[in-house]
Amino acid sequence: MKKMIRLSLLTNVLVLIPVCLGLLFDAAWVVNGYGEPSPARGILLSIYGAILLVSLGLLWKTVPIAVASLLLVQVLYKITTPLTVGALDNPVVISNLVIAALHGITLVLMYRNTRDGI
Repeated sequence: MKKMIRLSLLTNVLVLIPVCLGLLFDAAWVVNGYGEPSPARGILLSIYGAILLVSLGLLWKTVPIAVASLLLVQVLYKITTPLTVGALDNPVVISNLVIAALHGITLVLMYRNTRDGI
C-alpha cells in the first residue's frame, strides 16, 4: 500500500510539472489537449498547481486521510472528463482515465488496509 501511495503521488508530480509549465508558458502541445489560452485554462493551471503542491507535501509527510481525499477528488474529476469534454480521443481525457485507474487501485488498497486493520 505504501508503495502505491508513493506511486500515485509521484505520478501526480511527474505529470503535473510539465503540464503546469506547458500551460504557464503556452507550449505548442498544450492547445491540442487544453485549447487556446483562456480564463478557463488559467483556472485549470491553478487547480493543477494546487494538486502538484499538495502531492509534493504528501510525499514529504504522508497523511493517509489527506492522500485518500486528494486521490478521491482526482478520480472523480478524471472519470467525468469524457462526459465534460464530449470525446474519448482527447489526450487529456485519455491520460486522465489512466491516472484515475492508478489512483483507484491505490484507494482500494488503502481502504482494504484500513478495513483489515493492517
